[in-house]
Amino acid sequence: MTKLHIFAGSVYGNAQHVAEEVHEMLSSDGVECELFSDPSIDDFTRADAILVITSTTGQGDIPPNLEFVHAELKDTFPLLTDKPFAVAALGDSSYDTFCGGGRHFQELLTELQAKPVTDMLEVDALETFEPEQMVKDWVADIKDKLI
Repeated sequence: MTKLHIFAGSVYGNAQHVAEEVHEMLSSDGVECELFSDPSIDDFTRADAILVITSTTGQGDIPPNLEFVHAELKDTFPLLTDKPFAVAALGDSSYDTFCGGGRHFQELLTELQAKPVTDMLEVDALETFEPEQMVKDWVADIKDKLI
């Protein structure tokens, strides 16, 4: 069975909450998955499939709990050839750097030769007051491609 690793990048807890809701939904559906808030490179390389749920901070930056592993992945460049992945990015479209954290992960995972199963989901805080439901619906639609 495919094991899905879910990576949550959060500053104030919103993306973490969304990731926990997705983890609970998938686990209830019998999907083998694990949620990471402070991951290592091995957590990415050991995954059969990857789901990143992240907010954006600063000037389009990755949240602190994922920025170090992102930098390590970029420096060590472990190929994730054909490993299925998806990214859900939470942001605020009033900023020029809307969903920048997610874009950084989408680009890096693609460079590492992982296989995107769909386009990155952009969740706009100005339009979506329940991001967990939007992300859960999106994950439900793509889960067969991830696992």
